Amino acid sequence: MSLIFDQKTALLYESWCRSSEGLSIDRSIEPMMLALMKPRPGERVLDIGCGSGNHLLILNKMGLDISGIDASPLMVEKARQRLGHRCNLKRGKAEALPFDDNEFDLAVLINALEFFDDPLQALREAGRIAKRRVFVGVINSLSINGMLKTIQGYLGSPLFRHARFYNVWQLKSLLNMAYGQAPTAWGSVKFKPFPLDKATSFMYDPRKRDYSPFGSFLGVSVTLRYQVKADSLPLKISLKKAGRSLIGAKTFGDLNRRKGVEEHERGLPL
Repeated sequence: MSLIFDQKTALLYESWCRSSEGLSIDRSIEPMMLALMKPRPGERVLDIGCGSGNHLLILNKMGLDISGIDASPLMVEKARQRLGHRCNLKRGKAEALPFDDNEFDLAVLINALEFFDDPLQALREAGRIAKRRVFVGVINSLSINGMLKTIQGYLGSPLFRHARFYNVWQLKSLLNMAYGQAPTAWGSVKFKPFPLDKATSFMYDPRKRDYSPFGSFLGVSVTLRYQVKADSLPLKISLKKAGRSLIGAKTFGDLNRRKGVEEHERGLPL
């Protein structure tokens, strides 16, 4: 069952976002996306599962044309209050996005895939509406941070009891099912587990990408590849004049009888 944030879970999520852990991860997401996704100023980007707009603010700072979608009307309203007219916001499910094919250049799913009913369908939808790249960021199930949140879910945490965390191999397998053998680039946020308090340190260095499978946060960028591309080509030859209408001919016998009558009228032997 997916998690659609209500007032209680929204408060818990925002409290986590404001924690030293959440703030440190958010600080690392911007250089990670710049390095892995290589956004171009002015490109259209859709934040799927945008929540209250934390990552939309980061994307806006990059000079992108931002849009967001979330299943929670509460979170969409919070994002609208923060972003105003800078962002096109809609309510909807990630598994059935209300957008046209290739409507955006980029799609991002950050701390969202963990909460979807059908993560594979959500990824396929992201690839459908994006022309160039899809970026996915998740809490790593193999990190201490991920293990703690899994335990919190088992103990009944409203925020994490429905969450599904991924390691890098699971995430790559899911992306492969969604997009085939598309080029991918990935990295992780470095994590210093001790002490587990305000001094907890997260860091992503784009100059020296960290490939640790135990990093607290994983980011993967997929470059979309299309196997078939159809173009509308102009018709350069004229069509022949249409023959007699066949309306009313119900069977092959009717067609043959009509053909015989036409040949008789032209003086041809039956």
